[in-house]
Amino acid sequence: QVQVVESGGGLAQPGGSLRLSCAATGSIVSINTMGWYRQAPGKQRELVAVITSGGSTNYADSVKGRFTISRDNAKKMVYLQMNSLKPEDTAVYYCNLVIRRSWNSNTYNYWGQGTQVTVSS
Repeated sequence: QVQVVESGGGLAQPGGSLRLSCAATGSIVSINTMGWYRQAPGKQRELVAVITSGGSTNYADSVKGRFTISRDNAKKMVYLQMNSLKPEDTAVYYCNLVIRRSWNSNTYNYWGQGTQVTVSS
């Protein structure tokens, strides 16, 4: 079974920084796109950042210039460095991985359990 495990969430002050990590384990042939999503109470889940297998990145306008997504293919991990945090960044952050589990099979989306990020003074 594929497992997606997140870490690094917590409490930060406005202007502070946090670094989220997400690791995939289990039967995995390849990982295509890796991404981070977030969902605040009463709001829709939104895309924060994505990174392709080739290393191309894309960010939501609200986090552009403040957040950086990166990946380590050897470790099967993806990271989200969050700088200059704002109270509106408060949300549950979810790791999303597009994974091929076996040869000649389709890819599927796998989600982490979510980690709480709270930005408050």
